[in-house]
Amino acid sequence: MSETLLLDRIIKNVRVVRPNQSSVECLDLGIKDGKFSQISPEISPEQAKEVFDAQNLLGFPGVVDAHTHIGIYQPLEQDAISESKAAAMGGVTTTLNYIRTGQYYLNKGGSYRDFFPEVLALSDGNFFVDYGYHIAPISPQHIEEMQWLFEEHGVASFKIFMFYGGYGLHGLSDQQNLFLMINKDDRYDLAHFEFIMRGLSQLRERHPDKQNIISLSLHCELAEILNAYTKIVQQDTSLTGLNAYSAARPPHSEGLAICIASYLAHETNCININLLHLSSRKAVEAALMMQKTFPHINFKREVTIGHLLLDVNAPTGKWAKVNPPIRPREDVEFLWNAVLENQIDWIVSDHACCSAEQKASLRDPNNIWLAKSGFGGTEYLLSGVISEGSKRGMSYNQMAKLLCWNPAQRFGLSQKGDIAVGYDADLVLVDPNESFVVRAAESFSQQGYTPFEGMELTGRVKNTFLRGNLIYDRTQIIGSPQGVYLKRSPG
Repeated sequence: MSETLLLDRIIKNVRVVRPNQSSVECLDLGIKDGKFSQISPEISPEQAKEVFDAQNLLGFPGVVDAHTHIGIYQPLEQDAISESKAAAMGGVTTTLNYIRTGQYYLNKGGSYRDFFPEVLALSDGNFFVDYGYHIAPISPQHIEEMQWLFEEHGVASFKIFMFYGGYGLHGLSDQQNLFLMINKDDRYDLAHFEFIMRGLSQLRERHPDKQNIISLSLHCELAEILNAYTKIVQQDTSLTGLNAYSAARPPHSEGLAICIASYLAHETNCININLLHLSSRKAVEAALMMQKTFPHINFKREVTIGHLLLDVNAPTGKWAKVNPPIRPREDVEFLWNAVLENQIDWIVSDHACCSAEQKASLRDPNNIWLAKSGFGGTEYLLSGVISEGSKRGMSYNQMAKLLCWNPAQRFGLSQKGDIAVGYDADLVLVDPNESFVVRAAESFSQQGYTPFEGMELTGRVKNTFLRGNLIYDRTQIIGSPQGVYLKRSPG
């Protein structure tokens, strides 16, 4: 061995999958100080302290799961530990977590100047993967705080839940101000959404060098439609379970919300818009129509692995309740077609761990209306895309673009999303030919169930590296939490 060690680790014999290439190449990866520092067909083992043989497994960039929720149903510091273990198990090395004031999460209202430092303190030292936060401005005060959140804490992405103003998280509700913990005179409505957009436009003008990473994400469903259809569907005893929930939150509610949000973006010159978890044909068609109508708006379109793997006839029933709902099979296939036609920009998990005890009503366990919304799935994101995408002819390179490169670029993670010199040495090794049956009992998540239970997936994660360090090794989490907060700011 040479006297001067040039590399900390070499990972040999990796079939490297890069997002902006058209092929897979067998390479050795040299890592120094947490970065990829040398990539070539052959690196001498004598150049490094450690050598890891990937044995010709596929090597994807660490997955960037750009839509997750931490701390929504259990204490944040506890959730961060278990759910980031689940992320590592699935090859996810970066999670971007949506969070807000109000009920759930920290169960606090008030200023983000008080709220967000507490979020960061509870997160510190508890994530096994790198992490960042998207924030929802819930009250008028929060709009004024967006500049501070960006400049002080590097929060570059914000969110609007369009249905919150007149509908509950899980169903009908007439106590929205209590739920959101805002003043009785405040309104979470279209005018509030407009002012959020105007605030973001001003923020982009203040930071022209960062304007491409300052964006607004929208959950597009309209409360008025949901309220009306929920009352109708609840009176129709022929509809039950996921079929009923989908009918109560119909696809045209998504489409209409997308059109309204898009016009507001045009009106306010809010250029970077992310349309989250599109679940239906009508939602995707509305999103594409708005792109043609407002070509100057930089729209990005997202789908979740849940909406790609499940339909309303899923045998796991209530465990798959989520907003927007799981849809009929024809919508699922339309989403896949949109993915294959490059009409979708990234795929995420929308991971929100909700334990079985909280998810289902104790007095009426099979009542879809009483079940909580949301479920975990970050551990099956990569395997799900490989399994179903391969059947449909999707290349590994396109998968890497959807799961790694595109979300990293949109959200200002310039060191993530590719296997290239200078990038963080985040890597996931996958056996694309190994099949497994999803069992909740095998997950590190504290959820205790999964709506994917019993599903056979092909493409198993074997190893996950975070900044060059092995954090997951063939069913085992390695070491202690090493995840760091990703600040996306001018500084």
